[in-house]
Amino acid sequence: MKTDNRIVVKVGTKVITSKERALDKERIKDIVRQIAHVQRRGTNCVLVTSGAIGAGMWLLDIKRRPQNKIAELQAIASIGQCHLMQLYSELFKERGFLVGQILLTQEDFNDRKRYLNIKHTIDSLFAHNVIPIINENDTVAIDEIKCGDNDRLSGLVADLCGAAKLVLLTDVDGLLDEKGNVISRVSSITANILKLAGKSACDLGTGGMATKIESARNVIQAGIACVIANGRMKDVLIRIMDGEVVGTAFETKKMKFVARKRWIAFSPKPKGVVRVDEGAKIAMEKRDKSLLASGIVGVEGDFVSGNVISIFGSDGREFARGIAGYSSGEISKIKGLNTGRFKETIGYKGPDEVIHKDDLVIL
Repeated sequence: MKTDNRIVVKVGTKVITSKERALDKERIKDIVRQIAHVQRRGTNCVLVTSGAIGAGMWLLDIKRRPQNKIAELQAIASIGQCHLMQLYSELFKERGFLVGQILLTQEDFNDRKRYLNIKHTIDSLFAHNVIPIINENDTVAIDEIKCGDNDRLSGLVADLCGAAKLVLLTDVDGLLDEKGNVISRVSSITANILKLAGKSACDLGTGGMATKIESARNVIQAGIACVIANGRMKDVLIRIMDGEVVGTAFETKKMKFVARKRWIAFSPKPKGVVRVDEGAKIAMEKRDKSLLASGIVGVEGDFVSGNVISIFGSDGREFARGIAGYSSGEISKIKGLNTGRFKETIGYKGPDEVIHKDDLVIL
């Protein structure tokens, strides 16, 4: 459920590091000041912060981000995360607030129980007027140390905790048009908007505008407002919360899904793919039907019952996601068959539906 007095603020690495690659204490101090100000006015803030790898590189006097050296990146993140949290803790304490650290990986969002546990933890921290500080757990994540992790992570957290707004603070003034002017408002994320976002990365952070637009696209579909703005602009967060036009604001969409279906649609990374014929696609899209084995023409990936998987149509595009009722191996055997032949094919008679409509989301 969306809560009007909750926001998620994501701070990028380049916002909080100096030209010398050290953490910019004065900049972090100012961000802390603004969050404390917003918190005192009655809006609970979650801070999603990058910077652990950047801080670790500075402490170890490493000039360039190691490439294809996962263990080294994990060690650097481990060192930097301690330094980063110590600084946040000290600065928030000066403002009268305690902080609680939460380190997450994609697996925490893939598992529904772990997902709900994160939500309950954040709720409890808010109850104690404590500010949750969240980062990707780079010390254990492997696939997750890549472009755009915290942009996506902040969007997942915004939906999880029922935030009304996601603020992505970066080192540019917002999304720029072809002439380099800030687009102040985006009503719909079109192909042209995606083209303007392009792709970018730096040797400290890993995100770019494209990952921020993707995060914005997900949260606005969940009814959450989103703003991308320059984290070095004076009082940027306070001005945004006061309703001033700052950076690029994305208009929210009417919320389509209940919380559980939003989790299916946006939180887990699909473990595999099933491809269906046009009849099955029409039945799911137009007639609110479950996915039956008879409409499946192909299976990809290795997944088990209970995993979230993608559903592709005959045009090769993903149009739905859902929770599989059978494993990939079982679906490979029963695809194209009527339910009456399940027992003779896989040795038992399970549910009639490969994906029940209650576990299915049309994207």
